[in-house]
Amino acid sequence: MSVTPFSVSNEATLPPISSAADLYRMGLAASTGSGGQALDYVTAHKWFNLAAMKGNKEALAYRAELAREMTSADIAEAQRQARQWLLENEGGAHN
Repeated sequence: MSVTPFSVSNEATLPPISSAADLYRMGLAASTGSGGQALDYVTAHKWFNLAAMKGNKEALAYRAELAREMTSADIAEAQRQARQWLLENEGGAHN
């Protein structure tokens, strides 16, 4: 399977994201700063949250681990971003 390069910091450059696995990989990239991306726990939490909503069990664990390192304000922002992403990409559906 080939992986298309993308920028976590600029969602406009992202390929279509539809699966829990795609969302999980986005979370990994943001949480580790891999692929030349800046380390961003808020963005990582957002992606892990979305992946978890789609059934990715590993995302649940990573999201919980990140949350222990984040402020409540950062977690609230990540949740806000996840809700916004759902509205823009899935019409608010919680698949």
